[in-house]
Amino acid sequence: MKILGIDPGSGIIGFGVIAKVKGNAKLVDAGVIRTTIGDSDSDRLVELYESMKEIIADTKPDVASVEKLFFAQNVTTAMTVSQARGVILLAIAEARIPIFEYTPLEMKMAMTGYGRASKAQMQEMVRVQLGLKEKPKPDDCADALAAALTHMNTLRA
Repeated sequence: MKILGIDPGSGIIGFGVIAKVKGNAKLVDAGVIRTTIGDSDSDRLVELYESMKEIIADTKPDVASVEKLFFAQNVTTAMTVSQARGVILLAIAEARIPIFEYTPLEMKMAMTGYGRASKAQMQEMVRVQLGLKEKPKPDDCADALAAALTHMNTLRA
């Protein structure tokens, strides 16, 4: 089973694909999508959509795990990220891939057993669970891999 993890953002979107092999997670691909700063919002959304379709075509995931948004204050950022998230969900749904969504708290609990885990703790658990020599970078990529691992860990439970 291949799981596509997504960390939605406005300018940088993290993605990570893992494969469940004999009960363990194996890294397939990971990185970030960077939309062109200075372009219109609509052009950036088209760029994101096309990039998502390419990642899906290249990696052929069976399911997708997308981090749910949680914003307390900045409405402008929330709106921009919500638009990007909508495009991401559209690209995944259009490919007929089942979508699972997890809040940051759910992801922290699934990865570390502690809902207030730090970003560094999350990155370390991603590194350990995937058997990597170094923590994945940038943060957006590590967060996307955490989303994929969260789904895999949730399936075990």
